[in-house]
Amino acid sequence: MRGSARAGSAPTSRHCCRWCRTTLARVFPMRVRLLLLSALVLPILAACGGGDDDSASSSGECTYAQEGAAAKDAELPPSDLLAPETLTMKTNRGDFALTLDAEAAPCTVNSFASLAEQGYFDGTKCHRLVPGFVLQCGDPSATGSGGPGYSFEDELSGDETYPAGTLAMANSGPDTNGSQFFIVLDDAELPAAYTVFGTVDEAGLEAARAIAEEGNGPDGVAPKSDVVIASVS
Repeated sequence: MRGSARAGSAPTSRHCCRWCRTTLARVFPMRVRLLLLSALVLPILAACGGGDDDSASSSGECTYAQEGAAAKDAELPPSDLLAPETLTMKTNRGDFALTLDAEAAPCTVNSFASLAEQGYFDGTKCHRLVPGFVLQCGDPSATGSGGPGYSFEDELSGDETYPAGTLAMANSGPDTNGSQFFIVLDDAELPAAYTVFGTVDEAGLEAARAIAEEGNGPDGVAPKSDVVIASVS
């Protein structure tokens, strides 16, 4: 869900492309599908392509590869893994109580908790909203292409589901996780291509849905009213 897929990551299988189109057509109304073209299609195509299915957690180690310029200064996550069970994301639209799953996604939780400790998310806007689908945050540049200056591998079992309240990583293809994440607003049918690392409590989910009810701003991407993260702790 972040940016565009890397060169060479799109599949060559016509069947995969047909699956993407028919799935979007079946699940989402036209307006949402148009928004998904920029927010979702390229990552789905990248996930449909072949490649190594190994994840960071399967190797028992977390590897964070420095990559590109950081949208905001951030240090690499620690080698002694952080594994908080809960964090609270405070915003101008209410508090979101996050329950994190370090057992299923240890490297993701370690990165998220490290960025939170560094204040990386403080003062940033949730930059993308697809009503009835997702609220996306975690990019200090608010452009959809910003990250922490490093990336890390997916942590996927292949059995991922994305019910309402899911907290998952946005990406631009396999193993391109950074700092961007999304909250699922309503049960979503997605391929198992996005690392799930926690859930949002009911109050936070309702706050996100209230934001979605207001719709998008003039650019058709960001929420109509700014959603600003004050802190994650």
